[in-house]
Amino acid sequence: MPLITLSDYRPPAHLWNGHLQTIIPALFRKVSASYTRERIETPDDDFLDLDWSYAFLSGSGHPGHPSGFQNLTGVQDVQNLSDRKTLIILSHGLEGDSRRQYLAGMVRHLTANGFDCLAWHYRSCSGEMNRQARFYHLGETGDLQLVIDYALQKGYKHINLMGFSAGGNVTLKYLGEQGQAIHPAIEKAVVFSVPLHLTTASRRLEAWDSQVYNQRFNKTLKRKVFEKAALMPGVIPTEGLQKVRTLREFDNLFTARLHGFRDAEDYYQQSSALPYLTKIAIPTLIVSAKNDPFLSRECFPEELGRQLPNVWMEFPTQGGHCGFTPAGSNKTVYWSEERALRFLKTTD
Repeated sequence: MPLITLSDYRPPAHLWNGHLQTIIPALFRKVSASYTRERIETPDDDFLDLDWSYAFLSGSGHPGHPSGFQNLTGVQDVQNLSDRKTLIILSHGLEGDSRRQYLAGMVRHLTANGFDCLAWHYRSCSGEMNRQARFYHLGETGDLQLVIDYALQKGYKHINLMGFSAGGNVTLKYLGEQGQAIHPAIEKAVVFSVPLHLTTASRRLEAWDSQVYNQRFNKTLKRKVFEKAALMPGVIPTEGLQKVRTLREFDNLFTARLHGFRDAEDYYQQSSALPYLTKIAIPTLIVSAKNDPFLSRECFPEELGRQLPNVWMEFPTQGGHCGFTPAGSNKTVYWSEERALRFLKTTD
């Protein structure tokens, strides 16, 4: 499809650069979605926590549950709800979860417009440490497949995928891996702020103006490693972890080694979604802002975007990373949420 060169996104005047457009929504936007939590087991004796939000429950909430969720003890609670609806499966960003403003806002908007939503958590991201020695990484598509299979078992016949940042990379890689063999129930996909080329995106995060993001990721990632190491003495390596200062260093020391890659570069090469875009067989929209402080120029493959038959690319000049705050102080729905809904309904 032709590259979408004329994006209609415009930021508010007080958010004049990519850092403000990234940080202000993340810190100050207050938005929530009504979730019903369900836990499913994985074949390797681990678990994934799924947060469901249904179109007919939107806004009802579950005030009786102290965590803001209604937990499920089995599958009967959510059976027979899927026959008539389209389900959106949403994948969060690095060290994210279903409560992040970019994801909760999207869920709220989608359920208000008739879609069921399933926001799933990567291992260790739901608030409880996973059981196995492994965590998650940006090339791991097996768990997404488990979630899709589970949704299909519930009877959903129309499924769309959505991903943010790291979750966008996972989503696109999954679509490329499936190619023409993708399940016919999966009809469309939308992703935002995607580090399509992980090697150069990791270098972009090492730039002087992105150190705050490096520090944030390292803090939470290292805390998880030390927590798991305490639960599994002698199994989880921690030597040198305190000296890690960048995401690339963390991936080289820990992510790659723990998940079977030679080093960080091998991990990035095998996990980047960019080489998989040519194999995507369903209508897919990629939206990333040119001023995103997480993304390198290789994450904006405009020439490739003019050639692909099933992939739309829209690269507005503004927006930040998973930001896209709308202009106008009275707007509660973000531009990204409106953009996603438009593509899901009309494919343009």
